[in-house]
Amino acid sequence: MEDEHVLVFKDIHPQAPVHLLIIPKRRDGLTQLRYATADHQELLGKMFLTAARIAKEQNLRGYRLVINDGSEAQQSVFHLHMHLLAGRQMRWPPG
Repeated sequence: MEDEHVLVFKDIHPQAPVHLLIIPKRRDGLTQLRYATADHQELLGKMFLTAARIAKEQNLRGYRLVINDGSEAQQSVFHLHMHLLAGRQMRWPPG
């Protein structure tokens, strides 16, 4: 799935039956969420709206969104991205 702002594809190491990555096409210095500024507000909103649209289109009953920020959070690709996980019972606390 793709539009002018984001690209969505399956994670190559899925942690759930549904595990998608939502990535902004324009990096614009946004390697990590901690570097987000007011200038990124629209793009971040589009990422969340994309997740909601996918969940509705795939008729997901529940899902989790994850953004890993920094190496201590296990961020391995330093281009901001969001994980959409679904298709199994999630546990709490995560991690």
